[in-house]
Amino acid sequence: MKELLTYIAQSLVDHPEQVEVTERQGAGEVELELRVASEDMGKVIGRQGRIAKWIRVLMRSVGQRQGTRVSVDITD
Repeated sequence: MKELLTYIAQSLVDHPEQVEVTERQGAGEVELELRVASEDMGKVIGRQGRIAKWIRVLMRSVGQRQGTRVSVDITD
């Protein structure tokens, strides 16, 4: 899942080399933390948070297929 989120984020931003994804696993749960350059935050979040919402929905869907809960936190 970390690789998928990294690929999506790098496709959206101007500075793909600054994309970092940290994965923490718990009991049946995965928490992903996405870090991007501060000037790329708008591209990852989108207007009214639409892109961020889409990313979270996609990652939850992938997690559901694998039987785990997934949460995505976006930070700069």
